[in-house]
Amino acid sequence: MRIPAHSVCTAIRDDIVSGVFPRGARLTEEQLARRYGVSRVPVREALRTLESEGFVTTRRHAGACVAEPTEQEAADLLEVRALLEPLGAARAAQRRTEAHLKVLRGLVRLGQERARRGQGEDLRALGGWFHETLAQASGSPGLTALLTQLRHKIAWMYAVEQPAAPVEAWAEHGAIVDAVARGDAERARALTALHTERSLGAHRLRVRTPQHRVNTASARI
Repeated sequence: MRIPAHSVCTAIRDDIVSGVFPRGARLTEEQLARRYGVSRVPVREALRTLESEGFVTTRRHAGACVAEPTEQEAADLLEVRALLEPLGAARAAQRRTEAHLKVLRGLVRLGQERARRGQGEDLRALGGWFHETLAQASGSPGLTALLTQLRHKIAWMYAVEQPAAPVEAWAEHGAIVDAVARGDAERARALTALHTERSLGAHRLRVRTPQHRVNTASARI
């Protein structure tokens, strides 16, 4: 059975984000095909996709390698997310379905409960699911794909600390969902912009790299 390239792409991306393949590491088709138990064809396709996303770069005489983004490129990602997430929330207020609202409200209830109990690891996963669902509720596949890619790259470049006041952070999530449920696009946009701005201080660069451009693909998000 042929393994689809998008599955191989997901596996390689996950290993890059988690640090299995460190920045600058060489990625050969033979090595990756053996690791994931596939032929070299889906690996080749996956590497092309990951290069377009900015996770992989091609070097002369070395082939495909894990990209080494600069600090400026990392900072740009947070700025782009700060622009796109409020847009996604505003569109969600106009296009969300009842199914989206049900999931969002359920996540908020769980998040508020875990926040009161101080269950930080659960909150990290729930927060990711919340923002993923909010993006999907925008009804825009292109925007959802961009936000998903941004989250992957930010997780790769930054360690994110738990908010100092998780109960308040989840109250902000709840207010966003209330605005989305009422169809109030401007309030959903404003609340999400404020929430995103408040989260910036929790991001810490994992590795500091020289201030020169290594990977131009990530600058074209």
